[in-house]
Amino acid sequence: MIQHNFPFRTAAALSAILLLVTLLHSRCYATVDPEQVDSTKRKAIRDWVLKVLPPDHNSNGNVSVADKTFADWVRRTGELPPDFEALPSIPFLPDPLMLDEGRSNIPVKTTEQWKQKREQMKADLRHYILGSFPPPPGNITHKILSEKKEGDVTLRMVELSFGPANKAKLTLELLIPPGNGPFPVFLTQWNHREWAQIALRRGYMACVYAAADAKDDTQAYAGIWWPDYDFSLLGRRVYATSRAIDYLYTLPFVDQSKIGLTGHSRNGKLSLMAAAFDERIAAVNTSSSGTGGEVPWRFCTHKYDVEDLALLTCAQPAWFHPRLRYFIGREHKLPVDQNSFMALVAPRGLMLSTAINENASNPWGIEQAYHATMPVYSFLGKENHLAIRSRGGKHSVSARDLEDYVDFFDYVFGRSSYQPVPRLNYPYSFDQWKRLSGENINPSDFPVADHNGVDKMKGKQLTSVNEWKKRKEEILTNLDWVMGDKPPGVVNPGPGNLKNRGGGEDNFGTFITRPSGTADMKVMPVSPYHGFGDNLFGYLYYPADGKGNPREGKLPVVVYLHEFDYSKGFGSSGWDHQIQPFFEKIISMGFAVFSYDMIGCGNRIEEGTRFYERYPRWSKLGKMVTDAQGALDALQNLDFIDGSRIYLAGYSLGGAVGLYAAALDERVKGVVSVAGFSPMRTAAGRHDTEGVKTYSHLHGLLPRLGFFAGHEHRIPYDFPEVLASIAPRPLLVIAPEWDKDNPKKEVKAGLEEAGKIYRLYQSEKNLQGYFPADHNRFSDEMKQKVYDWLEQQKKAGK
Repeated sequence: MIQHNFPFRTAAALSAILLLVTLLHSRCYATVDPEQVDSTKRKAIRDWVLKVLPPDHNSNGNVSVADKTFADWVRRTGELPPDFEALPSIPFLPDPLMLDEGRSNIPVKTTEQWKQKREQMKADLRHYILGSFPPPPGNITHKILSEKKEGDVTLRMVELSFGPANKAKLTLELLIPPGNGPFPVFLTQWNHREWAQIALRRGYMACVYAAADAKDDTQAYAGIWWPDYDFSLLGRRVYATSRAIDYLYTLPFVDQSKIGLTGHSRNGKLSLMAAAFDERIAAVNTSSSGTGGEVPWRFCTHKYDVEDLALLTCAQPAWFHPRLRYFIGREHKLPVDQNSFMALVAPRGLMLSTAINENASNPWGIEQAYHATMPVYSFLGKENHLAIRSRGGKHSVSARDLEDYVDFFDYVFGRSSYQPVPRLNYPYSFDQWKRLSGENINPSDFPVADHNGVDKMKGKQLTSVNEWKKRKEEILTNLDWVMGDKPPGVVNPGPGNLKNRGGGEDNFGTFITRPSGTADMKVMPVSPYHGFGDNLFGYLYYPADGKGNPREGKLPVVVYLHEFDYSKGFGSSGWDHQIQPFFEKIISMGFAVFSYDMIGCGNRIEEGTRFYERYPRWSKLGKMVTDAQGALDALQNLDFIDGSRIYLAGYSLGGAVGLYAAALDERVKGVVSVAGFSPMRTAAGRHDTEGVKTYSHLHGLLPRLGFFAGHEHRIPYDFPEVLASIAPRPLLVIAPEWDKDNPKKEVKAGLEEAGKIYRLYQSEKNLQGYFPADHNRFSDEMKQKVYDWLEQQKKAGK
């Protein structure tokens, strides 16, 4: 029997959740007022969002003029979440060239249709993300605060006044080169004056305006236009950007056709948004704008380990409109996303720019936004005006980067023929893989899956473990086939002992912060020439005695497999994503922990870039499983590790990899999978998740599965068989109740199927399922369940 646990923090929360579940699944609507049902469901969702949100950090600003916190805004306005059932599900990025997406799906083919789509995107972006802002004021006046010469350059400080009774102000500094012009304009925010200096040397007139944290004249706008307009902080700064351009248009020495805008981080977000709404901006660079900028909300959820929607909107309460928070865990219901801002910039110049190892960014997600935006530029005949630039390192930029930004402006403005060349770290597409591999699989050649259960073979009920083992051989053969043709290789025995500890990643240069050692937790870098797998780097954390040596006796070990953290691998972005306390707690229980970056992530991004050119008939997930087995090889040979007690634990991507590895390798003692899977066959016909395309199209993990999209009932294996193949070894599956990617009902059904095999082994207690009332994340509550499970394994192993 599978063990289920349903934790609720309060009786009120339990009542609200149970009511929501009852309403969602009731078939008795005929006896209930539909408006009352709808309102009750939306109130339950509101209460759930309020419960899971972290506290607002009001030191960074209030939610609005009238509301300090999101809870205050909810109480004052009474606004409920949208009717999510009425909003179409769009699991992939919204298509800017599709009208009424998710319903009638009308392709944009004409200029008139494109205009219609543009207006709809603008309305949605204002409603859900920026808030409403006033029309252009029409009464702008200016006064020169100061003017002086610095060499041949004129420095002019200007104050603009506009709005009701001219109460709104905006300070500008102009850096005007010698000559009569007209000059192209480099427009940026107050704290980027040094950027402006570089543009000035390149022949630009620079304009620095006070819509930044360093000097923010826009703070007063909220009260000036309240309550008629409720624009967020970023919305106010967008409005200010346009007022700066209003003034620039009055200057005879300004080339109005060549205004370029850029800013970094939060100013990069602002720059993208301003360019989307003001067509006078001829080119924009979104320098490291991260979540809410270059990274779409759909690709900054917890499983990507960046600033997720909940984290960012609460850490910066003023930046976005509060109603955006209602989409926590339901990002696929947003009718727009950050690529919608990008599409609105087209056909003007747009350069996306990021560092590949930024804590708060997702280089893979940015490239998805780039790919989703390019069709708009193609439609408008300006593919060359969309660029993407990645750099090594972390968040900050140097003069090297700024020179490239100006190069892009020069190209778009026709001042130079040098076109920046895009360098993609994740160039994979399913169609490209088909060309490389030459594969063309017909799903009709595969039988329809037997829906009678995992404990049947060719329609016959399995009644013994021996019969199951024959069935398991068939499952693993199919699993091996989907993972591709693994090239032959050899075993790397690893370092063997502590004396062969390596120098770690610092030896080749790294920007990623790893969990660090403490008095009780020491770190052994496992790296070439005593690494593991095929020249791989990892870190072994172990409980230490007073001298820093491993505690006496052989240690059980947990191999931690990280989520879809493309920028940092098993690093973490902080806040509630921290992995250090998780490792420390496991160490305190007497376990060692081993972790490493999976291919395509962290310090292995470039290794994954051309993977399918090198191994067209293998798969990235196959490589990930092979690397996990390489970790098993090294750990088994390490003299202070108990090779008979190696556990795998993973979240999201790592949760899936751990299941595959454990099914294929009996050396794995037990597995924890957190939000790691949903049965693939049952995803057929559903529109709220990516389904099997998660593996074949989106992340390029198992390309062969792509041939089964739309034919999921013919996939030759599924996760219930994978889980069953782990039997009778201990398995804990944690599946958050409100995980949109892995619906609880389907995960639970998969566990029930696997439970049939655990019963054959008389090991029902070894299969556990835990379904917390939460969305897809690895919360402290879930980590506590992992600790409890590990304690059980430790006691059972004695």
